[in-house]
Formats: sequence, C-alpha cells, structure tokens
Amino acid sequence: MNDTVRLESEKIIKTIDKLEKRVADRFPNSNLRKICLQFLTIAQQSQQNIHWISRPNISLRLFSYLIILIGIAGLLYSITLIDLKIENTTLANVVTVSEAIFNDIILVGAAIFFLVSLESRLKTRKALKSLNELRVIAHVIDMHQLTKDPYVNENPESATEHSPKRTLTKFELQRYLDYCSEATALVGKVAALYSQSLPEEAVVSAVNEIETLTTGLSRKIWQKLIILNN
Repeated sequence: MNDTVRLESEKIIKTIDKLEKRVADRFPNSNLRKICLQFLTIAQQSQQNIHWISRPNISLRLFSYLIILIGIAGLLYSITLIDLKIENTTLANVVTVSEAIFNDIILVGAAIFFLVSLESRLKTRKALKSLNELRVIAHVIDMHQLTKDPYVNENPESATEHSPKRTLTKFELQRYLDYCSEATALVGKVAALYSQSLPEEAVVSAVNEIETLTTGLSRKIWQKLIILNN
C-alpha cells in the first residue's frame, strides 16, 4: 500500500476552474475574471509540462547512450594503436602518450557528464520557464487587490481627486479580496507540482520563492479583510 501524500494536478485545476466560475458569477466583467482565465490556462499547460517532465525521454536517453558508447569505443581503439614495444619506449614517449590518454579520458568524461545530465537540464529549464509565468501571475493578481482600500471603502469622504473609483460594497469587496487570496494560494499549489515531479535544487528553490511570495501576498490581503470585518 502506497501511503505517499501527493498533490494531484487534476484537483488543483478543478479548483481553479471553479474559482473562475465563482468570480464570473459575481464580477463577470472584471479584470480579475480575465486573469483567472489566464491562470487556468497556465495551470493546464503546467499539467502537460509536468506529465512531460515525469516521463523518461527514451529517445534522448538512447541517443545519449549511443554517443557515449561511440566515445568509449573510440577511446579504447585509440589506446590499441599505441606502440608498446620496449625498444620504442622512452620517457618522452611515455609522457606524450600518457598526456594524450589523460586528455582523451577528460574529454570523454566531460561528454558523458553532459549527455547524462542533458535530460535533467532540459526538464529543469522547462520547469523554471513555467515557474516564472506563475510568479508573474501572482504579481498580476496582487495588482488587482492593491487599489482595494478598506479604509476608503469605509470612509468614502477620505478619497481624493485621483483615488480609484470605489464601486464595490463592503460585502463585494470582501468577496473580491477572498477570490484574490484563493487565487494567490492556488498559484503556490501549482508551483509545488513542479518540485514534486522534479526535485532538482534549482526547481525547489524557485518553488520556495514562489510559495514565500504568495504567502506574503495572501497576508496583505487578509490584513485588509480583517480591517473590513472589524
């Protein structure tokens, strides 16, 4: 029995889809709905990316193994061409041959390392690109709540000439901020799917940064909600 706890991308996407529908029901023409739609699209793309990352790239591995075998075979063949007759062996020849063999081993070793790590590096690059999109989405969601000032909502007379227009009631503002908080939290959940499937140091670090970012953004939103509820 496998008791490993894992995030399921399907359930996260369903939650994002449901959130978008809730935003559409209450704020059908809002920019928040548009960003939720974009977020849903990115989450669906992330699911496809994660499936690709989770599967072994058989063709790339076979190509890498073939090149490695050719390199090793070439190295062994070059060694067999060395003249090992005692009468032809001098200190200068030994040094020259040893240096050539050492250089060949270094080159073959570097090539093996490059080819063996190629699949992981390609997957890491794809994951980091997608994580950057999620980071941008988190900031865009935050932009939509920045102008929602609970103090001005409670005291409209404190608004200035250039203050954003306040068209939401207290209840609507609470719901709007709730939706922003949920969307921000879900960004962190989608990001966590990448570190779950590809626990590389660079990916885990990027995911941790996004989770720290979304936690901080959610904290700001909840501070506004506390003010509204007091």
